[in-house]
Amino acid sequence: MELEKYQALVCVIEMGSLSAAAERLHYTASGISRMMASLENEAGFPLLIRRHEGVLPTLECEAFLPFVREFIARGEACREQAARIRGLEVGTVTIGTAYSAYYELLSEVIAEFRQKYPGIVVQLTGGYSTQLAEALSERRIDLCVISRREGDFLWETLCEDELVAWLPFAHALAQKSEVPLSLFRSEPYIDIFPGQDSDNARLFRECRLRPNTQFTTTDSHSACAMVEAGLGVALNNALNSRGRGSRLKILPLSPRRSVEIGLAVRRDASPAVARFAEQAADRLRAACLC
Repeated sequence: MELEKYQALVCVIEMGSLSAAAERLHYTASGISRMMASLENEAGFPLLIRRHEGVLPTLECEAFLPFVREFIARGEACREQAARIRGLEVGTVTIGTAYSAYYELLSEVIAEFRQKYPGIVVQLTGGYSTQLAEALSERRIDLCVISRREGDFLWETLCEDELVAWLPFAHALAQKSEVPLSLFRSEPYIDIFPGQDSDNARLFRECRLRPNTQFTTTDSHSACAMVEAGLGVALNNALNSRGRGSRLKILPLSPRRSVEIGLAVRRDASPAVARFAEQAADRLRAACLC
């Protein structure tokens, strides 16, 4: 029961609402409220700020939260190991990917995995690489497909992915075989995930280049539409450029630049996560999408 209460606390914080958390966890709102009151009594300090529009964690709760996630992860691992000893596979696997090109493959792996282990719940989410690496270290996800990031996790290289320029077909350089990186200093630049530690931002920092940012977005689809409309140029991974060649011009950079794509997994992965990671790595390596 203690594990469920801490899981409920994390769910309440992520959902920002007691009622939304109750719905997701199949509890009543009053049941969730009693759990939170019990946890606050045990902790000796308030965990939630209750407002009309929802709830927020207190400062004390934010300091407490990493230990809560650690407790949940250990509890899940104990429960899975006990189930494994009994011959029953249970647990939860949460996967992240920074590349939509992997959604189809990961979905196929999930389908095969669920056939073998129907007792394991599998969740799939998206994000950019640094965001997912942070979620991995904070135990909010269990493994992810990202470009290489710093962190204490197991790493399985899948491929090298080239960074490419997106230009409107009418652009003066559209007929070239490649474009200089300096293009982004002079041309109107459409920044994807502005202010974040993206592959683009890392490249510009490495080259000490300040792009001429005129537009921003947090979505590659909208960036594609903006380039197509002639608003400017963009920089993206070749993986994220698949299927867009009919809408805009995709050209390599001069000099060529690439990032290492791989599968990152927590070192203390549960039996369910380790089994899924092994199956996913084999399939993703064989696909060689880059």
